[in-house]
Amino acid sequence: MAIKKGAIMKPFIRVMKALSDPSRVRILKLLETGELCVCEIKDVLGLAQSTTSKHMKLLEDAGLVDRRRQGSWILYTLAANPESVYAETMLENLGNWLTEDAELSKMHKLLPTALVQRDCRNN
Repeated sequence: MAIKKGAIMKPFIRVMKALSDPSRVRILKLLETGELCVCEIKDVLGLAQSTTSKHMKLLEDAGLVDRRRQGSWILYTLAANPESVYAETMLENLGNWLTEDAELSKMHKLLPTALVQRDCRNN
């Protein structure tokens, strides 16, 4: 049985590409606090809705985040059961990395404000 060219490497490349952007790493670090919607993420990161949505799609395609619909809102969490060993390993390690990063600490402090301003879970 022949292995398709790149079949084994494809999940690895997807995860690495997803993690190659600082905004996507910040999103994953924010999601460590729990479930968030795009509006909450975009407010904390200061990104456009469309840019944030594109980042979320890449993270989802890489198996790093899960999403669920609640009414008209899409809520994201870190993947509970990542499909690839690469996504699982990176999520486990990311939890221990960047804990001293000042920018991430600042963003975590902004998160409660974003949650109050955008009470999108109740809409």
